[in-house]
Amino acid sequence: MSRTVVRTMTGALALTAAAAVTPLASPASAVADSIVIGGQPAHVKDSPWVVALSSRDRFGDARAGQFCGAVAVGPKKVLTAAHCLSSEALGADVGQMRDLRIISGRDELNGSGGKEIAVSEAWVNPGFDATTNSGDVAVLTLAEALPGRSVIPMAEAGDAGYRAGTAAVVYGWGDTTGVGDYASSLRSAKVSVLPDSSCEQAYPGGRNGTYDASAMLCAGEPQGGYDACQGDSGGPLVAHGRLVGLVSWGSGCGQAGSPGVYTRISAAIEWMADAG
Repeated sequence: MSRTVVRTMTGALALTAAAAVTPLASPASAVADSIVIGGQPAHVKDSPWVVALSSRDRFGDARAGQFCGAVAVGPKKVLTAAHCLSSEALGADVGQMRDLRIISGRDELNGSGGKEIAVSEAWVNPGFDATTNSGDVAVLTLAEALPGRSVIPMAEAGDAGYRAGTAAVVYGWGDTTGVGDYASSLRSAKVSVLPDSSCEQAYPGGRNGTYDASAMLCAGEPQGGYDACQGDSGGPLVAHGRLVGLVSWGSGCGQAGSPGVYTRISAAIEWMADAG
């Protein structure tokens, strides 16, 4: 299942509906399940590159319209998951969105600090496969630049952050329990980068999804308990101070034997380069 907040209706009712959504059974549904399970409070002053993706028109005001996570990799460039910008997730084509924006510099979604910056352009990886979630990356161009320190470097191929056993941290405003208890304040969870074999065994194909090591990264804990969940999709997985993954999909949240699957940033770098 993908890890976004589901949009089933517009306006103030949208978030109420999203909060009632249970985790999806398959990664083919690109709409709904990721906040940090087993985590702790986090602060944007320590991780200023973590941003929220928002649309009040589509998701209401209750949580400032937040429906996915995202991460700043350049002053005006933000990465998120491609499935976050699907018509299934948004209820409309992303090109028709007039209030799509990122929320930066704010722990509390409805707090008074930070900035809300409009998205002026969205590029969705044309190689994204909504059935498998392979190629799950999109690039947002902001109408206004973020401060320089609000940017995190991307880990290229061969980076030590991709090695199995590496300590990593995932960030988000998503579901903290797996049953629709959405956070209003930023949280993080410590996880481990797991061997590709862990996700290949958990997701060999069929309704639970197919893991592709060339495009995806496996992370979590073998015993479960720490994971992303609904609402965290597109948010960052960070190791050694560099971005190694984007929250993409998984089966359940924090369950033993069902690690989280992330978009592999080294692969995303290549997809973005190919697009020019």
